[in-house]
Amino acid sequence: MREATENVSLDDAGWSQMSCGGFPTKAQDTIFCSEEDNSLYFTYSGKSNVLEVKELNYQVNMASQIPWYENLAQMKMPWTWKSDPRSHVSIIQNLNLKVRSGQMLAVIGSTAGGKTSLLDVITCRDHGGKIKSGQIMINNKPSTPQLVKNCIAHVRQDDRLLPHLTVRETLLFVAKLRLPKFFSDSQRKKRVDDVIAELRLRQCANTRVGNEYLRGVSGGERRRVSIGVQLLWNPVDLTSIDKRTAEKEMESRKRANTLANLFLEKVKDFDDFLWKATEGDSVATTFSKQRSHLKSEEAINMPHHSSDQLPGVLKQFAILLSRQVSNDFRDLSTLLIHGFEALVMSLLIGFLYYGHGKIRLSIRDITALLYMSGALIPFTVILDVIAKCHSERAMLYHDLEDGMYSVTPYFFAKILGELPEHCAFVAIYGVPTYWLANLVPEAEHFLLNFLLVWLAVYSARSMALWVAALLPTLQLSAFFGNVLFTSFYLSGGFVISLENLWTVPLWISKVSFLRWNFQGMMQIQFNDLTYEVTVGNITVHIPGELVPQSLDLDSHPLYVSYLILAGVVCSFLLLYYLSLRFIKQKPNQDW
Repeated sequence: MREATENVSLDDAGWSQMSCGGFPTKAQDTIFCSEEDNSLYFTYSGKSNVLEVKELNYQVNMASQIPWYENLAQMKMPWTWKSDPRSHVSIIQNLNLKVRSGQMLAVIGSTAGGKTSLLDVITCRDHGGKIKSGQIMINNKPSTPQLVKNCIAHVRQDDRLLPHLTVRETLLFVAKLRLPKFFSDSQRKKRVDDVIAELRLRQCANTRVGNEYLRGVSGGERRRVSIGVQLLWNPVDLTSIDKRTAEKEMESRKRANTLANLFLEKVKDFDDFLWKATEGDSVATTFSKQRSHLKSEEAINMPHHSSDQLPGVLKQFAILLSRQVSNDFRDLSTLLIHGFEALVMSLLIGFLYYGHGKIRLSIRDITALLYMSGALIPFTVILDVIAKCHSERAMLYHDLEDGMYSVTPYFFAKILGELPEHCAFVAIYGVPTYWLANLVPEAEHFLLNFLLVWLAVYSARSMALWVAALLPTLQLSAFFGNVLFTSFYLSGGFVISLENLWTVPLWISKVSFLRWNFQGMMQIQFNDLTYEVTVGNITVHIPGELVPQSLDLDSHPLYVSYLILAGVVCSFLLLYYLSLRFIKQKPNQDW
């Protein structure tokens, strides 16, 4: 691979030939300027980091880059997927480079030339490849994932952001997750404001991020938000005061004062009102006292933060729950569409059976109504949940890869954050149908029936979550979810009698949430009631308890249906958690 590199050229005095707002800039100090408000911003990154690549040779197995489902589509057998020796290709050969903080290195090459692979290797994300020889050094130390996290930020090619959060909210949520837990809320907000200023995002700070479907900030601004997400990860807390111990507080205050003095040293001659110090300015006073003892080349040691200083699991859960609710409930168009969908389906079913007044529906009609009401809406829920999960999959994958949070708090935040929407959805669907169809009007029967519908719909939702996390593409997840639902529907006890099922569908019926929902609703509607059936001139009184038995449904107590449905929900949620935990949530577009 041919690589062309270009560094920022420095003259003998160390000043670059570039300028910003009329002032010379020094590359090591990273001085930023905003064209919008003519303000000058200063970010000191401490001791310069050095990245060095020595004689790097990197080989990729091209066969491993092809997703398994594409191999199956080409009728290739699993044992042939990685056996072709021609699939091993060297894409980086004898590469050498060296770059310091404050310098810019351009990597230029044709498509599939290895540019992204080089970044993946440097950031310890070399999926599907192998370093044959060479070294990657950071500050003269071999590169490790922990060292990369401390020194390198990787802004990916595509933006992975929640569209319904504002720019400020997006960065603030990241600050809460990534900055050490001893940071105060005001310090986190200050850090976010600094990043917003540095990236010239003030004018759109309260605008939604948006995406290709939702109008928000511009493409360039969205790109800068992604950069800001990575800047927040930088242990940039050089200026924070660590008050956990007296020693750490003294050390952090000394470092902050030194940085402030270095800053005043650089801007003391600038003719900008922003940096004019007053006589009472404590920083200026400190500067005047310490100036004679200060060496401009004094090294500032970066504080090392171990993982136990980041927010804990409970704090992560609270932050992720707040983010989930904020993003979901601002998507008013989707919420209204789902609510309208549930209402329309409920009214269609209800009005189909409406108009009987006090006359009860026939046993056949009630049986069909109960099975249909428990089977129609879960199918739409499955498709909606799968589509939503895959739209968030890329962001989840990169967040987990970056170590922003762990699977457990995300899992619980996802489940609990979507619970209010689920409850409202089931209420809109379940209530009108029940009363329009003139089912048993007692409050106890209604509440028991509603709880069964709630569990059935949530079973479908939890199944969809698992399927979405299990498979890499939207199409595969939708196909597998449809197959599962159809299997449960056909073996639910209405389409065909349970006693006529052969072994495989009979076992499927035992875990079919549609079957146990149907069986429970039949018991609620028919038990303790007597139905009159007229055959010719003869009227027969049939005890309601016999109706479920006539369909070969089990005669278990009613609570068994609730317990099994709860077990189905828990089982699918466990499978969902395990899929999040052990299956890489890499989106299909990143293969």
